[in-house]
Parts: sequence; C-alpha cells; structure tokens
Amino acid sequence: MIHPSAVIHPSAEIDVGVEIGPFVVIGPRVRIGAGSRIKAHTVIEEGVVIGRRNQIGPLATLGGAPQHLAYRGEPTTLEIGDENVIREYVSIHRGTALEKGVTKIGNRCYLMAYSHVGHDCELADEVILTNGAQLAGHVKVGRAVVLGGLATVHQFCRLGDLAFVSGMTGVGKDVPPYVRVFGIPAGIYGLNLVGLRRHGVSREAINALSKALKIYLHHGTLAEAIERIKKEVPLLPEVENFLAFLEAPSKRGLVRRMRVED
Repeated sequence: MIHPSAVIHPSAEIDVGVEIGPFVVIGPRVRIGAGSRIKAHTVIEEGVVIGRRNQIGPLATLGGAPQHLAYRGEPTTLEIGDENVIREYVSIHRGTALEKGVTKIGNRCYLMAYSHVGHDCELADEVILTNGAQLAGHVKVGRAVVLGGLATVHQFCRLGDLAFVSGMTGVGKDVPPYVRVFGIPAGIYGLNLVGLRRHGVSREAINALSKALKIYLHHGTLAEAIERIKKEVPLLPEVENFLAFLEAPSKRGLVRRMRVED
C-alpha cells in the first residue's frame, strides 16, 4: 500500500489501509486516517492531520508554511476531515499564531485543480472550490458553499451557508447565506435557487428567504433591514440563519449591492 519511492518521516502516523503512491513526501507531525489515498508526487509537509477516506493529489501540497510576514516558524497545523477530494496542484497552508494556529477543512469537500486555501481558513462540510479558486488567509466558508473557477476571496471574508460565487468573481466583503454573487466587486443577483433545491430547502423557506433578501437589499440601513425582516418574514430556521449571519461581527462588511444580469 506504500510505494517504495515514498519518503515518510519517522514521526508520521499512517493508519491501516492508507495508499501512498510514488514519490510522495510526508513530513513530521502528520497523521493520515484509514482508507485515505495519497497519489503520486504529493507533498504533505508537517503538522497535518488527515481524516478517513480522503483522496489527495497527485501533486497536491498540504501543510506548507503560511504566507504571512508575521509567521516565525511556530508549530501550527492543518486539519482535514473525512471523505474529501483534493485534486492536482491544490495547495493548503497551515494556520498562524495570529488566530488559533489551525487551518481547517471539513468533510466531503471537493477542491478542484489549482485551488488554494490560505492560512487560518475554515471550510465547513461539502464546500466546492472549482478550478483555480483562491482563498486568502482567515476566510470562513459555510456549509455547501460553491466557488466557481478563478473566483478569489479577500482575507477575513465570510461566506454564508449555501452561497454561490460565480466564476471569476472578486469577493471583498462578506457574502450572506443562500445568495449568488458575481462580478468585481461582487454583487448579489438573487438567491442560489439551484443549491437550495438540491439541498432540500422547502418552498416555504425559499419564499421567506426571497422576501428577506429583498428587504436586506433595498430597505434602509442594515440595522433597519434586520428589524424589518424580523417583523415581516416568518422566522424559519433558514431565515434565522440569514439574520444571524447579518448580525455577526464582520471585519470586511457585507455585500449589499444588487447586480443586474446583462
């Protein structure tokens, strides 16, 4: 199960049933869970914890030092959950001491070729990064978010659950849950109806979210819009999640401009 050309540090912990392909390099403080498959020429540098049944590589680079001028070699980590697919030339960096010292990838994520996850990012479950999507440091990505090809996200941004970022979009502010954004700078052009339906969100909830989004985009200050949503929209779980995102602290501010499709 381990190719003889692989180079594995003595401190690495490899669970039962892990496949390691040709010319893989695995560094210190690495743990790999059962059933994972590490394909040829992948480099797992150090401080990486990988869960069960992941498919990684070929030519991926995981656990590289964070690209941050304040990093001074502190022992930080990268944590990857279960059943993820991480394709060729993907790079994911460890965290920094500026936050918790951890970069996290959830479960069942799909990171396509050439995508990048910077230091201190946190990806929830079922996130998809399409080819060439780029996350700067400290980005927080909610459940089942999809980023199109070559989309880029500024450091410290948040992306809410089931948001959809179209290809070649530049995200410089927080993207609320359940919406589609497009352009540079990113603007909202409606709900992510395809994603909502695929994940079994009810018609009642979609209608409520549609009303909440219209209020958010078109009525008064953010505080005024939030209060109006609470008064006029049924507080279904999806609407409460939408409101919680709007009310949470933000370092970058919120995308709150409507983009009209050509």
